[in-house]
Amino acid sequence: MAAKRKLAENPNSELIDFLHELADYEKNVSRMIHKYNAYRKAASSIAKIDHKIQSITDIKGLEGIGKKIAAKIEQYLSTGKIKKLETNRGDETGAAINQMTRVMGIGPAHANKLVHQEKIKSIDELRSHPKRDQLLNKTQLLGLNYLEEFEQKIPRDEIKQMEIILLREITAIDNQLRAEIVGSYRR
Repeated sequence: MAAKRKLAENPNSELIDFLHELADYEKNVSRMIHKYNAYRKAASSIAKIDHKIQSITDIKGLEGIGKKIAAKIEQYLSTGKIKKLETNRGDETGAAINQMTRVMGIGPAHANKLVHQEKIKSIDELRSHPKRDQLLNKTQLLGLNYLEEFEQKIPRDEIKQMEIILLREITAIDNQLRAEIVGSYRR
């Protein structure tokens, strides 16, 4: 199987990023999981297209793209923007909730509490908050401490080295066991 192109190399990467941003907003702020799933599915379908989408007809019949998402894509193609995304970006509370959910262990409900009850609007404010240790559990504190490191992609060469070691060790335990590296490495 040929390796799929990286998202950065995809000619539609900006549109895909917009759809992911809309998905994150729906999951973390609106708490509309069905919309989150719809945007993610549409982004995934578009990621499989290896040419620049020029018009709405280029995506007609594509799995995961219904009328509403198609209308947003058409808006993007004609203006370079998506109105709903621009509105979401202007929502400071929504942006703060999205920031909080970047921290491992902080989900939308806890992020909502931090933003609304504690009035924390940024990662820096969370880091310097006097009650930080009471507001976060051990996992969340660890996630906050190593946020930037956790967000770094592990280099492909490093994953390949780890794969060799892991497969060797797994085979040594039981040669009937099978393992496979998954996630973005597999894509």
